[in-house]
Amino acid sequence: MRLIQVADAARYPRLTTEELRSAFLVDGLFNHGQIDLAYIDLDRTIVGSAVPLGQPLTLETDPDLRAGYFTERREIGVLNIGGFGTVHVNGESFPLNTREALYIGRGNDQVSFSSQDAAQPAEFYLLSYPAHTAYPLAKIDAAQAGATVLGAPETANHRTIRRLIHLEGARSCQLVMGFTELTTGSVWNTMPPHTHMRRSEVYLYFNLPANERVVHLMGPAHETRHLLVANKQVVISPGWSIHAGVGTASYSFCWGMGGENQVYSDMDPLAIADLL
Repeated sequence: MRLIQVADAARYPRLTTEELRSAFLVDGLFNHGQIDLAYIDLDRTIVGSAVPLGQPLTLETDPDLRAGYFTERREIGVLNIGGFGTVHVNGESFPLNTREALYIGRGNDQVSFSSQDAAQPAEFYLLSYPAHTAYPLAKIDAAQAGATVLGAPETANHRTIRRLIHLEGARSCQLVMGFTELTTGSVWNTMPPHTHMRRSEVYLYFNLPANERVVHLMGPAHETRHLLVANKQVVISPGWSIHAGVGTASYSFCWGMGGENQVYSDMDPLAIADLL
């Protein structure tokens, strides 16, 4: 498990492009036949992926966690963005089609992943935060993830937001998770932008053609920067940063948050005209 140390707001304005990407971008995930994990020193976030082929993959603990097993003091949100697969938790099996999710609470010491077809493997995205208590396992399919439609074709931000793990759905200690799908012809996400100081956020961009990119905007409103993001890369967003983007083609993204507040609407909105 690699360690990513996020730059603070004071050091952020002086970063080079390479330093900015090292501090706020996670790449190298979704490798076939393995589990990849990255520990982020912001809210003790772990992001990762599991892409099983012919044999199941078992989620092991890491020496840096100082834990007997991965979820000894952690919870996990799992979103499948690939082919049909199954998550196995303590003897229970949870089949997940693409865009279906599973919440795994604290105290589940046996977690593994498998694909139905190695030629079209499942691609499980993992997002984990510390947990102070145990909540039940919960599978969330597309029908359970209530849809909210925002934006308009005229502003190129017509999109559908689906909440997976949240206060009114699958419960968790601090994890809030869902995904957004842009309609064909729309390319903007989370615009107008916002911040929320009481929780950090990570974006996994997916369903983006290999030769296309998302220009992800970040930073305080008065001093924004950008990251060029490819398919299946993750952007880390501290509470002081906006998180918005525009793509060279339509795409989807999984948003996930951790911190002291799980209220989805707790945001500090910013006007587009105030961005610099």
